[in-house]
Amino acid sequence: MPEPLEKRAPTSLPIHDILSRRWSSRAYNATRPVPREQLTLLLEAARWAPSCNGDEPWRYLIWDRSRDPAGWQKAYDCLWETNRKWVQYVPVLLLSCAGSHFAATGKPNRWTQHDTGAASCSLALQGAAIGIMVHQMGGFDVEKARAAFAIPADYTPMAMIAIGYQSSPDILDPETKEKELRPRSRRALAGSFFEGGWGQGYAEG
Repeated sequence: MPEPLEKRAPTSLPIHDILSRRWSSRAYNATRPVPREQLTLLLEAARWAPSCNGDEPWRYLIWDRSRDPAGWQKAYDCLWETNRKWVQYVPVLLLSCAGSHFAATGKPNRWTQHDTGAASCSLALQGAAIGIMVHQMGGFDVEKARAAFAIPADYTPMAMIAIGYQSSPDILDPETKEKELRPRSRRALAGSFFEGGWGQGYAEG
């Protein structure tokens, strides 16, 4: 079987190696489980992400297929069909959830989704550092997941997250394989980063 695909970011300036190597593969090795200590490393990275007032508003549901196949299947069944096509090979699934209030005061916390995203990004970067692929997905039925796992009303399910070791793109169906092989790209800096006013693109140099 061919080697797993590497897709470094084609950056205009050199950024840290971990950042350029991190990407979201869809080809996973179904026969290679994630060791518990490696999964714990990913969760530890997420635990130490920054958050407003140190509130840690994130909660994660975890389904390790080797330990809880029934729970994994329930989570899988919440995915959209386009994701089910490749997630069938994934050994571990997570669901990130963002709270809505500060734990200490009970007051509304409008930064929870931002902070939960930061925790998931930390998790993904730790994965890149130890050779584990992490792919975050918005394509799932939120209300189905909420009902299936009794998620409290004051927590918002944010993203399903696939975790595992990468495999060859050849295992994928043609449509998904095309996405896997597609070159990586981003808007120019000036398209997303403004300086001096809205829409005034950042000028490099």
